[in-house]
Amino acid sequence: MAQRKLDVVLDSVKRLQRMGATSNLVNLLQKQHPADLAQLFSELSDKDRQAAFSVLVERNSRLAMEGLSELGPEKGALLLAGRSADDIVKLTQELASDDAAAIIDYLPEELSSAVLEQIQRRPAGGEVGELLEYPEQTAGRIMNPKVFALSEDMTAGEAITAVQTARDVEVVFYLYIFDSRRHLVGVASLRRLLLVPSTTPLKRIMTTDIISVRADTDQEEVARLVASYNLLAIPVVDEENKLVGVITVDDVIDVIKDEATEDVYRLAGVSGDDRVFTSPSESLRKRLPWLQVNLITAFLAASVVAIFEGTIAQWATLAVFMPVVAGMGGNAAMQTLTVIVRGIALGELTFENTRKALLKEAVVGVANGFGCGIVAALIVWVWKGNLWLGTILGAAMVINMFVAATAGTLIPLGLRALKVDPALASSVFITTLTDVFGFLSFLGLATLVLKYGGGIQ
Repeated sequence: MAQRKLDVVLDSVKRLQRMGATSNLVNLLQKQHPADLAQLFSELSDKDRQAAFSVLVERNSRLAMEGLSELGPEKGALLLAGRSADDIVKLTQELASDDAAAIIDYLPEELSSAVLEQIQRRPAGGEVGELLEYPEQTAGRIMNPKVFALSEDMTAGEAITAVQTARDVEVVFYLYIFDSRRHLVGVASLRRLLLVPSTTPLKRIMTTDIISVRADTDQEEVARLVASYNLLAIPVVDEENKLVGVITVDDVIDVIKDEATEDVYRLAGVSGDDRVFTSPSESLRKRLPWLQVNLITAFLAASVVAIFEGTIAQWATLAVFMPVVAGMGGNAAMQTLTVIVRGIALGELTFENTRKALLKEAVVGVANGFGCGIVAALIVWVWKGNLWLGTILGAAMVINMFVAATAGTLIPLGLRALKVDPALASSVFITTLTDVFGFLSFLGLATLVLKYGGGIQ
C-alpha cells in the first residue's frame, strides 16, 4: 500500500475506533489486502491493534489470520497470546501448516504446548507438530507438507484432471513425480503437460535432473538455490528421497528478508528481532550487553594510548589527529567486513579461494591507505605547516588500512571455522584491532621521529 493511502486508512481506523463504529471499522478492514492489513496492524498501538484484530476475527476470521500471518510470527503470536488454546486452534486452521507452525512456535511455552496437544488430536492435525519437530531455520520448518505429486505411470490427461480437481494443496507451480516406492524421480512444468498428447505417460515428459533439498538443509541454502536457478518452488525430501513437502518462492523471499535483516543488525551488534517500535526496556536489554563488550575493548585501545603518554606530552598536536587514523581504519574495516560476510552468506567465499580474497583485500587496503594517506598528509602540512606530522599520519593510515583489510577478511572466516556467526562477532574484534593498530602505528612512528629526528615538532 502506498504510504499516503496507508496514512489515510490508518487515520480512518483510529477515528472509527474512537467513535466505537464497529461495523464501519470492519467494513473498512475487510476491503484491505492481507499485506496492507499487516501494515495497518504494525502502525497501531498495542491496544488498538488488538482491538482491530478482535473485531475482524469475529466477522472474517480468514482475512484476519491472513493479515496476522503477513505481520510475522512474533507479532502474530502476541495478538493470539491472550486467547484460549481452543480459540487459537480454530484460528490457525485458516492458515497453511507452515505459517501456523511458525506462529505457534512463538506463543508462550505453556500455551504453545496446549495448542499443539489439541491440534494433534484432530484428523490430519499432526502436520503442524511434525513441522515444529524440525530444527529452526531449516527447510523442514518452513516447508508446506501439502505438496501436489503424481505417479510416473499416470498419463498427461490423467494429470490434467488431477490438477483440476486438486483441493487444499500449495499453489501448483510444478508437477512433482514419484515412482512406485514414493521416491521423487522427476518434475514437469504445467506448460509441458499441456503441449503433449493426453495419452503420454508422465515418465516420458518429466525432467529427472531435479533440484531438491533435504528437510534438514539450512534455510539460507534453500534461498540460494531458489535464487540461483530462478525457481518458483523447490521440493523437500527425506533421507530416502521421498517427497515430504515443498517450499514456494514467497516463503523464500521471507527467508531472504529475515536473513538480510539479521546480518545487517548483527554487523552493528544489534539483536535481529529489535525493531523500530520495540519497547525501550526490551531494546536496552538486547543492545546493552554488546555495548559493554565494546566498552571493555575500548579500554584496550586506551591502554595503547597510555603507553605513549610521554610522546603526546612532548607533541600535543598528535592528539588532534589520533581519531583520524582510528576512524579511517574502522571505516575501511567495515567495508571489507561487509563484502566478506556477504560472500560467506551467498556461498561465494570458501576456504579454497580464501587466499585470493585475502590478497585482493590486502591490495585494496594498501591502495586505499596510500590514496587517503597522501591527501591527509597534504592537509596536515598545509594546516599545521609540519611535513613530519603529515608523513607520520599518512604512513599510519597505510599501515592501519592494511590491518583493516586483512582483519576484515580473516576474522569472519576464522569465526565461521569456529562455528560462530561471522556477522555477530566480527565487528567487535575488528574495531578493537583498527583502534589498537591505528594508535600504535601513529604514536609509535611519532615516538621514533621524536627520538631519532632531533625532536622535530
